[in-house]
Amino acid sequence: MKRFTASGFAIMALLCPGHAPAQDLVSLGSVGVWEILVDPTIGNGCLINAAFEDGSDVRIGFDPEQGNGYLMAMNEGWGEIEDDATYPIQFDVDGTTYEGEATGIHLDGLPGVDISFDSPDFLMDVASRHTLTLSSTAGEVMSIDLTDTHAALEAAVACQQNQ
Repeated sequence: MKRFTASGFAIMALLCPGHAPAQDLVSLGSVGVWEILVDPTIGNGCLINAAFEDGSDVRIGFDPEQGNGYLMAMNEGWGEIEDDATYPIQFDVDGTTYEGEATGIHLDGLPGVDISFDSPDFLMDVASRHTLTLSSTAGEVMSIDLTDTHAALEAAVACQQNQ
C-alpha cells in the first residue's frame, strides 16, 4: 500500500476554494469521455474532466502554482460531505492501493473531495490502468472506468507544457 504525502494535502486544503467552477474553465477539446480544460484560477493549470454513469464527476489536473497534481471527485449522492473537513481515503487502481486524506468541497453544487498528490507513480497508474475505485471508511464510494485516460492525460501534459 502506498501513502500520499501529508504536505500535499495541507497545500490543497488551502487551494480548494480556488478551483474554478465548470463555467470558468476553458475547453481545449476532448479525448473519449474526458474533456481537456484549463483552469485560469490556479495559474492556468490543465486538467481532464469527465462525468460517469454513477453520477460522479471527476477531475484530474495539475496545479502549476504549487507544483503538484490533484484529483477531485464529486457526486450528488455524497450529501454528507462538509467543506474543509478531512476524510481518510483509499484509491485502488487495478489492485495497487494508495491511502491519504481528502478535503471536503462543494463544486458546481456537488459535494465531493479534493485530493492532492505529488506521486508520479499514482498518475502513471491512473494513466495506464483500467479501473479506479475510491473508498472511505464507509466502504466503496466510486468506481470508474479509466478507458481513454492515458491519452487524455497525455493531452493535459501537452497542454501544461504550452502554458
